[in-house]
Amino acid sequence: VQLQASGGGLVQPGGSLRLSCLASGFTLDRPAIGWFRQAPGKEREWVSRLSTNNDITHYPDFVKGRFTISRDKAKNTVYLQMNLLNPEDTAVYYCATAPRNIVSMIRFPPSYDYWGQGTLVTVSS
Repeated sequence: VQLQASGGGLVQPGGSLRLSCLASGFTLDRPAIGWFRQAPGKEREWVSRLSTNNDITHYPDFVKGRFTISRDKAKNTVYLQMNLLNPEDTAVYYCATAPRNIVSMIRFPPSYDYWGQGTLVTVSS
């Protein structure tokens, strides 16, 4: 069982990146899939979530309108499209799956069980 995140890199402010999260050893039809990020010296914070039974998405206010989570069932992959990036978005980004779809818990890392290894996103001019 493995999640592999990729797609990070260096991007200028205002630019875009699309992160991918490929699942191997299991299918991405867990109740929920999320993306988190962690900047140096800061706690891991939630940035998006997809409920797989109805494709409802959730975002915190600081990325709403800029980030979009989606999935390709055939490729067993979840994506995070990030637009209008700014230096505050610099962090290691992680994908994770949740064994239960409890909306009140979506922003808490302990409510997720499987995690990818992370991919670094650096926003800088």
